Amino acid sequence: MSVIERARTAYDPANQAVRSPRSTEYEAFARVTRSLSQAARASGGATADLARAVHENRRLWTVLAADVADPSNGLAPDTRARLFYLAEFTVQQSRKVLRKEASADILVEINTAVMGGLRTSAGPA
Repeated sequence: MSVIERARTAYDPANQAVRSPRSTEYEAFARVTRSLSQAARASGGATADLARAVHENRRLWTVLAADVADPSNGLAPDTRARLFYLAEFTVQQSRKVLRKEASADILVEINTAVMGGLRTSAGPA
């Protein structure tokens, strides 16, 4: 098999893993949380990597807030409200982290808790 044929096979849609929406959300949180945690530990709170990680985390929470604000969202209203509140808190805390008024630890903790919820509620979603 030539290199081109192997490349085609690797990117063939039939070979792509099928993920549930919950699994996709979990992976997004895992990637962002890992980046945020590593940047916070490495920098002591003052690098471009931390600013990038905080920005990515804020983007993730902005997407989540927009999703739970949509009336067609299937989550229970109480859950939607709590997630929206966490999104608002995340934006405020991110500002404090970028101004060096707080650490990113609480952002990592919140994301980790959400990941736990996604993992335990995962099933045939």
